[in-house]
Amino acid sequence: MGTELNISPVLKEKIFDLKTNPDGKIMKIVSYFPLSDNERTEILSSLGSNSFDNFSSIFSDTVSEEEWNKTKEQIIKKFNDELFDIDKI
Repeated sequence: MGTELNISPVLKEKIFDLKTNPDGKIMKIVSYFPLSDNERTEILSSLGSNSFDNFSSIFSDTVSEEEWNKTKEQIIKKFNDELFDIDKI
C-alpha cells in the first residue's frame, strides 16, 4: 500500500476506511465519529501535510473517549459484519 498512517493504535481503531488514489496517496479518511482537532492534527502530522482536509465520518454526533471505549467493539463488529453480508450478495 502507498501512504501508511503512523498514528497511535487508539486513533487507528477510530478510522473506518482510508480512500486512496491509484498511487496509494490518501485522498479521504472516514472515521466512525467526527475526529477531534487533536486527532486530526496527529493525522496531519503523520501525512506531513497541513492542507489535507478530506475527513468524513459515518455518524455525525460526537462521542467522548469514555463512550467510544464502551461501544467501539460493538460498532466495529457491526460494520465488519455488515460489510461481509454485502459481499455475499
